[in-house]
Amino acid sequence: MIRMGAEKLHRNVDEVNALNVFPVPDGDTGTNMNLTLTSGLQEMEKKAASSTSVGDLAEALSKGLLMGARGNSGVILSQLFRGFGKAAAEKETLTARQFAEALQRGVDTAYKAVIKPVEGTVLTVSREAAEAGWNQSRQTDDAIVVMEAVLERARESLHKTPQLLPVLAQANVVDAGGHGLVLIYEGFLAALTGEEVSYAAEESSQYTAEQWETLGEMAHRQSAQAHFDPSSIEFGYCTEFILRLKPEQSDENPFDEEEFRREIGKFGDSLLVVADDDLVKVHIHAEYPGKTMTYAQQFGDLTRIKIENMREQHSTILKQEGSASAVDSEAIKTPEVQRKPYGIVAVAAGEGIADIFSSLGVDVVIQGGQTMNPSTEDILRSIEKIHADHVIVLPNNKNIIMTAEQVKDLLEVPVTVLPTRTIPQGLSALLSFNEGESPEVNQERMLESIAGVHSGEVTYAVRDSVYDGGSIKKGDFLGIEEGKILSVGEDLLATSQDLLEKMLAEEEADVVTIIYGQDVTDTQVKELKDYLEQNYPDVEYEVHDGGQPLYFFLFAVE
Repeated sequence: MIRMGAEKLHRNVDEVNALNVFPVPDGDTGTNMNLTLTSGLQEMEKKAASSTSVGDLAEALSKGLLMGARGNSGVILSQLFRGFGKAAAEKETLTARQFAEALQRGVDTAYKAVIKPVEGTVLTVSREAAEAGWNQSRQTDDAIVVMEAVLERARESLHKTPQLLPVLAQANVVDAGGHGLVLIYEGFLAALTGEEVSYAAEESSQYTAEQWETLGEMAHRQSAQAHFDPSSIEFGYCTEFILRLKPEQSDENPFDEEEFRREIGKFGDSLLVVADDDLVKVHIHAEYPGKTMTYAQQFGDLTRIKIENMREQHSTILKQEGSASAVDSEAIKTPEVQRKPYGIVAVAAGEGIADIFSSLGVDVVIQGGQTMNPSTEDILRSIEKIHADHVIVLPNNKNIIMTAEQVKDLLEVPVTVLPTRTIPQGLSALLSFNEGESPEVNQERMLESIAGVHSGEVTYAVRDSVYDGGSIKKGDFLGIEEGKILSVGEDLLATSQDLLEKMLAEEEADVVTIIYGQDVTDTQVKELKDYLEQNYPDVEYEVHDGGQPLYFFLFAVE
């Protein structure tokens, strides 16, 4: 069912993207749902090699969806099947009634994940479809009949979304995310009725074979403590092993990855635990390696055990290097990487914008934005590159905030996700950041700065549309402030100037920041600067080459 659902969605991605309400080039709902579901399918396919249990497969699907979730639509999809996976946990098979219950559990989980649920979206479609499935399951044990009821109600609910969301009715479209879910449900029914499944996600483990074998090296790179002189640390034995989980032991003593990591961490430092199917790779610096292995053995068998005395290694290295040259032993004691109080991750599109963020102290800039939302795993891996006590994430796009929020539950290091919806908001937040202040004070100040900046953008229409009573033709230039279209025109500069005029009329602005994109000429930049100088001589302005795609100009008015 998952394979066929993924195939149905994959074949109709462009159709789902085209339903995005705004006529701007950010139609990525289908893309995000497709990439998210494909990630879940990949993880499920790996599990399918060793288990046909519905509970195991649903758990693997949920894990893959979580790590691959992109955009709001992808996050909601991942939550629908997260709840489904919890309902299916530890079950070998599902009855029609249990399947309907699992769909309902998924709906409950998705609604809880959204701070302000909006009806007329994929949430409504999933909820009404699940209700229909539950009602049908009370009358029949036939899974096909139940799935038919789910799909029929999903289609009806999708058709009614414009009645619940006026913006959909105005654009004469149904909800894009809801349509994507209907396609997935169509695949579910097709699989149940015996249609051939032709779609399979490419196999790709979260950890490559090389990474799995060299996990110890990964741990040494990631832990600041591991860069100190080994002869001076408290835990002197580098200990590695693989724990092969035993199903028969899980009944008496179930394995929980987070609890395992927390308990085994009490025996040492430089800890890294990676679970992949029924294998758990452990790396730890311990003073008594036997205690770590004794603890782990209660969950299964140990293989590939490797224990090295780091103090002896250190002495040997000093002797070898001492005979070759005069080595400054104090230099060896200096950490290669020192932990710092803060780390910052930002999402941005365009080399120029990335350079600006880097110059303001951002440690990692993830290339992304409209139409290329990073996944949960992309953000997770970026944070893991930073050796900091606290990490701040700037999504800089409304469609990335939910994805970033998911990362907080997957890491031990504290993470603050600031709800920056635009690049100007992200830049303004950075300017108010102070490394000497506490995370709470920084969050408060950065949120205040976000509220004080008004963002505008100039792009183009990818299709004919109607917005606030006005007509928009494909190819028209659009001036947008805080998500609302204020200017429409056939000339780029005229539309840009009109947007600036309206933004400056609303606010008593002192500063205007202009970031121009990759398709803007030097002449156009000069003409816009001349316009500001002639019409707003008291307003200071800054101009930067952002190199961003899709958006000709980004404006910040403060």
